[in-house]
Amino acid sequence: MNSSDPFELQKREYKKMVQQVKPKPTVIKNGIMAFLVGGTICAAGQLLMNFFKARELGTQDAGLATAAVLVFLAAFLTGLGIYDEIAKYAGAGTIVPITGFANSMVAPAMEFRSEGMVFGVGARLFTIAGPVLVFGIVTAWLAGLITLVLSL
Repeated sequence: MNSSDPFELQKREYKKMVQQVKPKPTVIKNGIMAFLVGGTICAAGQLLMNFFKARELGTQDAGLATAAVLVFLAAFLTGLGIYDEIAKYAGAGTIVPITGFANSMVAPAMEFRSEGMVFGVGARLFTIAGPVLVFGIVTAWLAGLITLVLSL
């Protein structure tokens, strides 16, 4: 095609217009926000762990209690719509494994709550988390099997 083709001219003009209105990437800002929010979640987890250890729970029990509180808080904040608002600014910082997992379970369920507790919330609760659980269980099983075979 030659450069006098009207369609080529329109394509170039369109690309130029798109470049003018396309938002500029904010990688640095996004990285800093993810670091700050993810770090805050992790620091809160460590504070909870220290709190439970100070109450004379063993390390394993304190870890379980910390996980339970973090899952509850993430699920509760997701239900109130607060976790999603935090995620708008924090991006990947909110996918810290334990809180991100709780959010991934509750968010689809909240989206379908108008369909009722069974067919809405109950049916959608594991929409995203279900495959993660299955993959995790299968991977753990395979790792155990490989360990068994290698130890023979």
